[in-house]
Amino acid sequence: MPMILVGASIAAAIKQEVAEEVKALAARGVRPGLAAVLVGHVPASEIYVRSKVQACAELGLYSDLITPPDTVTTAEMHALVAQLNARDNIDGILIQLPLPPHVDAKSLLDAVDPAKDVDGFHPVNAGRLLAGRPALAPCTPAGVIEILKRSEIPIAGQHAVVVGRSDIVGKPVAMLLLHQNATVTICHSKTRDLPAITRQADILVAAIGRAGFITPEMIKPGATLIDVGMNRLNTREEFDRFFKGNAKREAAFAKGGSVVIGDIDPKAFEISGAYTPVPGGVGPLTIAMLMANTVRAAKMRRGL
Repeated sequence: MPMILVGASIAAAIKQEVAEEVKALAARGVRPGLAAVLVGHVPASEIYVRSKVQACAELGLYSDLITPPDTVTTAEMHALVAQLNARDNIDGILIQLPLPPHVDAKSLLDAVDPAKDVDGFHPVNAGRLLAGRPALAPCTPAGVIEILKRSEIPIAGQHAVVVGRSDIVGKPVAMLLLHQNATVTICHSKTRDLPAITRQADILVAAIGRAGFITPEMIKPGATLIDVGMNRLNTREEFDRFFKGNAKREAAFAKGGSVVIGDIDPKAFEISGAYTPVPGGVGPLTIAMLMANTVRAAKMRRGL
């Protein structure tokens, strides 16, 4: 039977470690602080940001939720970022995406002080990550590494195949795997004979954003499957393609009219050695790693 890599338990362990670090810093008069900027009213973003603020409260971090209206201009957002860069009680700045179309998101992310870039999106942090120097790594890729290490999945010497080349997940997770001495192949939409490459993977990371894209025929039996995808199935046809006969998912679909699925066809999990489920796999690690990054930023900024 494959091992199920449950993200919630690993995230809980990381949060406990963060809480202990926060207590230790408090004894030195330091309280890490996170500023979360949420523009307008996007229900999914509101839920996500408030869960981050709640996590700060639970772990003893200071948090400041800032909610500009969706009419805010790029110039006004730049002024806000400059204020947050200057505040000593703020160690991490999180700008929740997506932003309204008229706001230049890229310029804002670049305007965040790299020392406070807890999302790890700034080019300076991307360059430090590439060079193997101390950096704030993007939360989801960092969470993937934590899942592997804490589940005692060997990384060094393994062939890791990453399907997806985004700046947020694909590229940074490839770099982090490389730094753990894996042999890494990055695949994407232009890769020729993709199944021939994915079948070589000891560790397969799927981050391409397409529901059930990785099929059982595309994996090596016994491989570790890390599913970063989060897609929603809204039609009966889509649902039946992946979950027909699954009573638990059927009940969820009947109740909510949709279910979530990753980038890996669930049937592939049956022949794997270990896998992260969707939901409940990589997802819970993202907020835990954001908390860890905020504490790390607080320590790095103060030379601790």
